[in-house]
Amino acid sequence: GELGGYRSEWQQAGISALTTLLESDASNLEARSQRALLYGYQGQFAEAIADYEVVLAAEPTPDRILGAAEVYTYSGNYPQGLALFEAYLRTNPTIPTNQVSAYGLALQETGRADRAIQVLSSRLATLPRLDETAIQIRTTLATAYQRNNQLDAALTTLEPLRGASATLPLARALSAIGRAEDDLNIYAEAVTLYRQILEQTPNPSPGLRTEIADVLSEFPMTQPQALMMYQALISEQPENQSLQIKQLVVANQIGQISRTELYEQLQAVLQTLPTAKSEKRLLAQALIRVDPPAPDLLPTYQTLLQSDVDVPFLQFRLAQIYLQQGNFTNARQALRAYSATPIGSQDFAPELLLAEIDRREGNLNTSAQRYEAILAANPRPAIVTNALRGLAGIRLAQGQLNDALAIYDQLLAANPEDLVSQLGKASIAYQTQQISRSEAESVLDRWQRAEPVTEPPPEVFNLAGVLPASVDRQPLYLALLTLEPDNLAINRRLVQVLAVRDPDEARRRVNELVVRDPENLNVYYVQGEFAQTIGDLELAGQSYETILAQQPDNPDALSALGGVRFQQQRYSEATDLFTRVLSLRPNDLETRRVLAELSAAQDQPIAALEQLREVQTLQTEAGLSDPRVDTRIRQLQGDLLRRRGFQPEWERF
Repeated sequence: GELGGYRSEWQQAGISALTTLLESDASNLEARSQRALLYGYQGQFAEAIADYEVVLAAEPTPDRILGAAEVYTYSGNYPQGLALFEAYLRTNPTIPTNQVSAYGLALQETGRADRAIQVLSSRLATLPRLDETAIQIRTTLATAYQRNNQLDAALTTLEPLRGASATLPLARALSAIGRAEDDLNIYAEAVTLYRQILEQTPNPSPGLRTEIADVLSEFPMTQPQALMMYQALISEQPENQSLQIKQLVVANQIGQISRTELYEQLQAVLQTLPTAKSEKRLLAQALIRVDPPAPDLLPTYQTLLQSDVDVPFLQFRLAQIYLQQGNFTNARQALRAYSATPIGSQDFAPELLLAEIDRREGNLNTSAQRYEAILAANPRPAIVTNALRGLAGIRLAQGQLNDALAIYDQLLAANPEDLVSQLGKASIAYQTQQISRSEAESVLDRWQRAEPVTEPPPEVFNLAGVLPASVDRQPLYLALLTLEPDNLAINRRLVQVLAVRDPDEARRRVNELVVRDPENLNVYYVQGEFAQTIGDLELAGQSYETILAQQPDNPDALSALGGVRFQQQRYSEATDLFTRVLSLRPNDLETRRVLAELSAAQDQPIAALEQLREVQTLQTEAGLSDPRVDTRIRQLQGDLLRRRGFQPEWERF
């Protein structure tokens, strides 16, 4: 067992020897502590921590505390690791050089990157050569620099490791930096190194294979390989729930299973939770990969958090579930709990989610201020991108189309191939008649060919909602509504398609919308439009009257009801309604045109002509042209001439 600490290839034999010893003497804390350390070296952290829980409960020596601090840190339990390091320092002046890398990691991961840089750089200066210990300190120092927003210093620190016998430490550092910076080039280099390690290592340990699979699973090109590795590991460890969760997440990401299937299979995996705290923690770490989290697993998330597993980001996932449920109070509470942790206090993700909560609550100005504060802090690129997209959404909701368009232009200037920004820009450009319908549809089609519909960004909903209804897009509408059942723009387009193809199904969906959210006046627009399509003018009128009962001066509802009354040939009522619309929107040329048509319908051709000529003049002043107005003026002129017995000159041939 002692010899196992000297060479990695001796570690498994050392674990076996110590296990034999403990079977005959379970109270041997020295043997248990050494086995825990070897388990940690092998990456079998659940087993290592299970041993250390026994060791730490029995007045451990400083050396055993130090070993536990190292293992807890490398298992990802940074607060507990730091607490153990600090316990060691209360009886010893400094951390030994062999463990100083773990100490630096615990510091940087608990919000003290500047202190980690001081400790690691001063210790590195005392080491004369690039041995294994110096390599470990150098890689940890590099990640500390990155955490301290010193990317150039981080990469410079790693430079001496290139070409040296330091492939695994370099791969670990690059993957951490690439992930944190959202830099695919850096992360790709780490992936290449990990694949070399896998090919060149005979009989790699389960811990190393799991580490490599975890890294490969976050890189799109190597996700299929990661899935195969998880499957092989599960065949060796069939009871390992965390591996099963990771496998399901990757299978969903590469399209082998749908999100519904993912959630269903997660339920099956998590029917029984482990009892050991270390295993619960590994389970929680795997669960945070499920994004968006599964609402049906809310009790599981809550149980794990009540077990005091130290996975702070689980609180963020909990907040996401509450947001999906519309429970904004609990979502804010979960975000506060996450932000109170050292890691959460440095994370901008809670602010992004809070901005979304503000938006859903209708506090658009507050939401915009949050996004602007995030951008002012100049965070990493991925956060900037998300904040800009969120702010663009707010500007759209505020009707500030030009501001939203400018934001998407800014995003596309930084990344011209960004499909999400292309979608956002196309949505606005189409609404403002800067691009044609076919051009806007081509952007949406390009996204559908490139991305799965399982995780569409808001821009997809926006563009699909503003484009006219299309029978060809019915599958897209259905897919989007499985994710956001109450999205009115998509519901409206689907109902428009179904009103022609399957009126009964369209009626059922409209009724469901009204029953689900009767206080939402927007559902009555969908109902009224559907009723007009199938010719049920009485229901259409009732729908718009429901809106006007709550908002008497709503110009859209007044105009819609006016249209219904026009269809019902209740011209006087229609005229009154459109006149009210014009008082609210004096520059609305379409309303003026409809009023002219109402005059014509009531056999007032001269009044209609005067109104249309006024519309024509206003259009010319605004640099606009509407062929319908020109054509209608000629028709009315012709009708007047015929009434007087004259043939119009343009008919003489």
